[in-house]
Amino acid sequence: MIGSGSLPPPAALTPNVYAAGPLDRAEQHRRDEAWLAGVLADPTSRFVPVWRDRHLFREDRQDGAAAVFLPADRAAALMAGGADVCFLGLGGGVAYFSLDLGHLETPDHAPALAGLGSFADLRRIGPLLPRNDGAILAHARALVYWHGRHRFCGLCGSATRSEQGGHQRRCQNPDCGAVHFPRTDPAVIMLVHDGGDRCVLGRQARFPAGMHSTLAGFVEPAESLEDTVAREVFEEVGLRVRDIAYQSSQPWPFPSSLMLGFQAVADFGPLQIDPQELESARWFTRSELLQSPEDDCFRLPRADSIARRLIADWLGTSV
Repeated sequence: MIGSGSLPPPAALTPNVYAAGPLDRAEQHRRDEAWLAGVLADPTSRFVPVWRDRHLFREDRQDGAAAVFLPADRAAALMAGGADVCFLGLGGGVAYFSLDLGHLETPDHAPALAGLGSFADLRRIGPLLPRNDGAILAHARALVYWHGRHRFCGLCGSATRSEQGGHQRRCQNPDCGAVHFPRTDPAVIMLVHDGGDRCVLGRQARFPAGMHSTLAGFVEPAESLEDTVAREVFEEVGLRVRDIAYQSSQPWPFPSSLMLGFQAVADFGPLQIDPQELESARWFTRSELLQSPEDDCFRLPRADSIARRLIADWLGTSV
């Protein structure tokens, strides 16, 4: 049995940031080219501009930031200049598309974007956005990233073409014709605790100053999620875990991960830190985390991350 400090059951959780988006992905329409052409020109359709992994937003005094969705006429001008689109889905009868502006050297001089806002990384503005907008932008970012890295067939090297509203690419070599689908990389992320008032947090050298987070790692071929949790924890800090339990998941398109959140129990003891993975790691008490100064000496993970959610749920606080 897991003692005090266990996480609530998944049913008790609200969705993580970037998850549970508002759009019906409407898979049945992706093969209907005539329907897609019609909604592309529909004045009610909305387009999510993405420029080199950045999104268009404007400052909002009340909410902090607001995503900018382009109407069809502005999007058409950008498509005429070479922008690619992917169908994201339907929301309230409105069709949403991603709009890849990566071909532009800079978006600042595009007339269709003039005066609408600024481009910024979703990791910076995500916590400031309404949840539904954040989920739509994350979806758009993930598809644009995948298309940008699959312009050519991984089997024969020939050019590929976007199909089904941007949800697959087909090799144009008639002797190959391979079909490629958007890729998501599964990764586990886990809050390891001792069944009481101590948990393990680590720090990678690339983290912002002072930030400590839960342990995490990618799933390897022929490995279950539980096996990955146990392997990664042992590799990174030398602990053997038990009572591995799934908590929740989060799409994390930075660039293309699906984070699968777990809790696990380990006996309190010294850590054997892998210096190739972590700069540091140690056991923290609840009181230490509740009194976090959130400065360059120590801070918790980003507010929009599942890592922060795992810690907050263990502490019994809000994110």
